[in-house]
Amino acid sequence: MPASPDGVLLVDKADGMTSHDVVALARRQLGTKKIGHCGTLDPIATGLLLLTVGRGTKVQDLLMSEDKEYVGTFVLGVTTATQDREGEVTQQRPVPQLDENQIRAAFEKFRGDFYQLPPMVSAKKHGGVPLYKLAREGKVVEREPRLVHVYRYTIDRVTLPEIDFSVLCSKGFYVRTYVHDIGEVLGCGGHLKSLRRTKSGRFDVANAITVDEIKNATPDQILKRMLSLPEVSRMRGA
Repeated sequence: MPASPDGVLLVDKADGMTSHDVVALARRQLGTKKIGHCGTLDPIATGLLLLTVGRGTKVQDLLMSEDKEYVGTFVLGVTTATQDREGEVTQQRPVPQLDENQIRAAFEKFRGDFYQLPPMVSAKKHGGVPLYKLAREGKVVEREPRLVHVYRYTIDRVTLPEIDFSVLCSKGFYVRTYVHDIGEVLGCGGHLKSLRRTKSGRFDVANAITVDEIKNATPDQILKRMLSLPEVSRMRGA
């Protein structure tokens, strides 16, 4: 095994873990300190997490700037403090008899370019402090709305109060906020129940190593799954 491996490891993050937990596990299994990750996934989210290893950390910003694709489920009628199932319920409202056209019209409002207000419970920083730390102290600070883009979406299943969907979006996009905002347009609120990142740029979760595989693999077996920097460059079309 090389002293310091360089490259990008595609990991399929398990439910209930933080992105940092995945980094810590890979550090331990590979015995190398220089590992970072691209694009934080919330503990309730599963799917594609890109780990940059060794000199791979130099391309972290490039990889983070890529578009992402998600599939998820949201629940109408219940709003939470975190905009997902982990948060405290802040409001409950009856879900109207919505038809597919009304639901599609709400999704259509959030297509193309629009501004999104980052949630208070997020890793975005305010004065150097992550917002979620301020939120834990019960503080709410002014957040700058950010310009985001939705390239396409699909509505995959409607069994009220639940809706399954997919979305292809720009970097810095909060799917929790997207769901919250669609719920508000529909007049009953909503929160994210589950989320899975399936793609980031040209990288697909189908090619990722699972957390369990990392736990049970030797360093050499993990390194065999890692993409070299030239491979990453070719895949990005750079």
